[in-house]
Amino acid sequence: MAGVTGSAAGARTQEQMRQRNLSEVLRRVHQEGAVSRAALGRRMGLNRSTIMDLTAELIAAGLVREGVPTGRGRAGRPSIVVMPEQEKVYGLAFDVAVDRLLAARVGLGGRVLDRREAVRARAGVDLEDVVGVLAAFGRELVAGAGPGASCVGVGASYCGLIRRADGTVRYGPHLGWVDQAFGPELAAGLGLGLPVEVGNEAHLGAVAEHVRGAGRDVDNLIYLHGDVGVGGGIIVGGTLLDGDAGYGCELGHMLVNPFDGRPCLCGSRGCLEAEVGEEALLDYAGRAADLVGRDGIRAVVALAGAGDARARDALDRVGDWLGVGVVNLINLFNPALVVFGGMLSDVYPAAASRVRARIDAHVLPVSRERVRLAVTALGDDTTLAGAAELAFADLLDNPLGAPAALR
Repeated sequence: MAGVTGSAAGARTQEQMRQRNLSEVLRRVHQEGAVSRAALGRRMGLNRSTIMDLTAELIAAGLVREGVPTGRGRAGRPSIVVMPEQEKVYGLAFDVAVDRLLAARVGLGGRVLDRREAVRARAGVDLEDVVGVLAAFGRELVAGAGPGASCVGVGASYCGLIRRADGTVRYGPHLGWVDQAFGPELAAGLGLGLPVEVGNEAHLGAVAEHVRGAGRDVDNLIYLHGDVGVGGGIIVGGTLLDGDAGYGCELGHMLVNPFDGRPCLCGSRGCLEAEVGEEALLDYAGRAADLVGRDGIRAVVALAGAGDARARDALDRVGDWLGVGVVNLINLFNPALVVFGGMLSDVYPAAASRVRARIDAHVLPVSRERVRLAVTALGDDTTLAGAAELAFADLLDNPLGAPAALR
């Protein structure tokens, strides 16, 4: 009996290793695009025949295909490349920001195949309206997929605190959402028989920048996202740091100005969000009465560039407080990279000298030596790209056994 038990345990171990290897092959192809068998073997430490067996399984499952690379410049036998079946295997991605709604059909490999966008009014609790618009977009996107194409997952980004277990928005401060069943309601509206995985926008933005954006070459990064408020996501050792219940890294509520700080929607004063968010910048610039949203932020930046003294002073003040927040984060986490997204991708370049001055004055020299600061490489689609990664998560973890595969 001991021999049988040992044999069964060995078989289980081999099967677990095969599943891990299948997952890693698919993940690499998803993240890197066309990858040669030879490169996969080198990176994974596996021989040629093992790689061929793994890719054959993924081909049979309809997840990848193989081909000969084009534009080869070297003589000799070409190494077969493995590519994602991006037209046939896709996820739906949704992004709910304060003033816009986005939906996309995203192919395995990360390419946006089709998309929809709508304005979102700043009109308070609007779960029914948001779900109605996004569900209609989702149904259109599915209908537009080619014959034989399969949706393997649905991910959504929301600008608030999310209970990941069931996709409930526990708190969306800027429009008053409290315990709104966003994920279940959107899943019901789509009618695909798939759950909607929901994540915090800044957390998903951090993942997207790490997988596809400015942070592809680093395993320790901080992403700061500006919408009306400010959120953040932290990648440590290649993994998202999200706290005990998924509510971690609320970087916008880091206290930076405790003595005479601006009031924050969380009930405190002097939070990073209160000092560098949309309201603060427009108020300092004297434009709160006539400008709003991302267009308003860009208008202030343009005015400062054209020599408007009050707009320049507003950016300097916001840059100082943004610098204080970044100083604290660098000293705490020693990131290789800090990425600014959302409206902060407009603010940071215009306030970079103030941010860097704070870093030079207050960051520990050993942490300051290598850290880079950059705006998002994914533009306004950073959080949408993060939602797409959420849609593919189950499939990448378990390519042949995920509940979502292939329907």
